[in-house]
Order: sequence, then structure tokens, then C-alpha cells
Amino acid sequence: MIDAVGNPQSVLLLGGTSEIGLATVEAFAVDRPLRVVLAARPSERLDAARVRLEKLGCAVETLPFDARATDTHADVVHKAFAGGDVDVAIVAFGVLGDNEQAWTDVAAAVELAQVNYTAAVSVGVALGGRMREQGHGALVALSSVAGERARRSNFVYGSTKAGMDAFYSGLTEALRPHGVHVTVVRPGFVHTRMTEGMKPAPFSTTPDAVAAVVVDAVRNQRELVWAPAPLRFVMSALRHLPRAVFRRLPA
Repeated sequence: MIDAVGNPQSVLLLGGTSEIGLATVEAFAVDRPLRVVLAARPSERLDAARVRLEKLGCAVETLPFDARATDTHADVVHKAFAGGDVDVAIVAFGVLGDNEQAWTDVAAAVELAQVNYTAAVSVGVALGGRMREQGHGALVALSSVAGERARRSNFVYGSTKAGMDAFYSGLTEALRPHGVHVTVVRPGFVHTRMTEGMKPAPFSTTPDAVAAVVVDAVRNQRELVWAPAPLRFVMSALRHLPRAVFRRLPA
């Protein structure tokens, strides 16, 4: 269980090669070695992630996980809990895609929707059930400020994150009576492999900085956080701009 100062003993990372997710696990592991389950498609990157955490003293298990294969998600979550309770589960997978392709190509649009929304809902339901049974735990969903108000430059991606965000915000209320805490994290532009080569947006940040926000949110049972924090006020202003003004903003 998470102790009095917010230190977990076990973490499940769905999206086991996520740079933000791994940075978050490392941030938790500073205080104590963890039991870690990394769920992702088998790859050299997954192997490297395992070694990276084992060097910190963590006991690491890897599980094959494919976001697109929703029929396997319940089994993956079951296996992740087979070794004991999971104190913190992090939903950290997703695809950015190419917006110009996504809004003109059915397959590209559906892939974004399936990975970023449908799969996130699928694992959320499975995780919620297991954490409800154990009577404790923290569930972290990595959303995005892109979901707060979709822009022309990334509206397909933004729409999928808006759906994910809404689901986990609702799950927060559903699981609270069962001793399970849910945190929705809304990062802005993060310097990762996924954004490599893209022009950084204002308030751009790093995986380590987002990880620090996540760890603080879990320890203090915050339900909704932005990374970095000033984006909360920026996005509040953008949400209330008239559409005619909003569409004239730089993409």
C-alpha cells in the first residue's frame, strides 16, 4: 500500500516504454525500490526500460500489452495483479499521429481513436475493477491539454484525449467511495520521441518535470493537474475565447 508519506510499494505502467511513465516510476523509486510491472509490446526499448529500473533496485516484470487488442486487456491487468496488490497504475500509452492524414484517412483516424480513447477506457474499466476489489490504490491517466479545446492543427488527436479525459474524470467519482484515487494529468508539449522534430509550444516541458507533477499529485491525492502548472490558467483563458478569435491564433 501507499504509506503515510505517499510512497508506493508497487507500480504498474501500461505503456511500459513511455518516457513520462518511466520517469514517474524512477521518481517514486528514489524513496524505495519498487515492484514494477511494465506492460508494452515486446521490444528492445522494453528490455532497456527493464534494465534501467533494475539498476535502481526495482524488481521488474514485463508483460506483453497491445493497446489495440482490447480483448486481451482484462487478462493483462489480471496478470499484473497476480504478484500482489498494485499501489499505483499509470495509463501512459498513446499515439500522436499526423492530423492532416487523420482527418482525411479513415484508418488513421480510427487508429488514433482506438489507441488513445477506446484502449484507455478498456484498461480503465479493468483497473478500476481490480483496485475496487483490493480497496486502495492510485490510478494515473496521462491526458493532454490538447483535449481541453481542440485546435485545427491537432483536432483529431485532441478529440481522442478529450474523450479519455472525460472518462477518467468520471472514474474519479465512481472509484472514490471504494478507496481508490484517480488523477488526471494534462501535460502540454513534452520533449519526447513522439514530439521530436516538432516546434516546441509555449510552456514546453520534459518527462522528468511531468513526473514530478505526477508524484506530487499522487502523494497529495490531487484529482486534476496540469504540467506545467501555469497551463491551467492559459487553457482556462483559451477555453473561453470566442470561436472567431480562437481560430485566428497561431496553429
